[in-house]
Amino acid sequence: MARSSSGFVAGLTAAAVAAVGFLAYQASANVPDTLGKPHAAKSPSATTSKAPRDKKNPAALPARSGTGERVVYSIDDDRVWLVGAGDKVRRTFKVTPSAVDPLPATYTVTSRSNAVTGSDGTPIEHVVRFASNQGVAIGFSAAVSGSTARPSSAPKTGGIRESREDADAMWDFATIGQKVVVIK
Repeated sequence: MARSSSGFVAGLTAAAVAAVGFLAYQASANVPDTLGKPHAAKSPSATTSKAPRDKKNPAALPARSGTGERVVYSIDDDRVWLVGAGDKVRRTFKVTPSAVDPLPATYTVTSRSNAVTGSDGTPIEHVVRFASNQGVAIGFSAAVSGSTARPSSAPKTGGIRESREDADAMWDFATIGQKVVVIK
């Protein structure tokens, strides 16, 4: 009898291991592949609708653009705000948009490169990446030449161009993990 009991236990154990393996496989097949990819974090403080603007001062920080230290990027206004502690604007500046815009959401800076060649062949510096859309990595950068011309749309690029001075300020402010709020 002892022999048949151990066989029964071994059979139950094998069935349990197989069931757990199957459930683990099903769970892993339904998880989105975001490992190493920039992604948006859920944020109740940022909105996808156009944030109200101060008509008297268009460079004023838009309402409903988040809280705390952050970079705010307005797609519609082509403007960036570097916001420090106490929601104080440290710097604001105009940018030249990329061919592919990030979706309105809250992101974090995921990678940085001091100097590289952009996907359009332009030497760029102080690249601060925070999102992706349509398979294109999106970030802020400055052309080494100082040009703020719109990056080429073929191939699709995600480089939001800044002046070299503004890129220096972004580089110092937006380190890995820094919040980036994208609004319309």
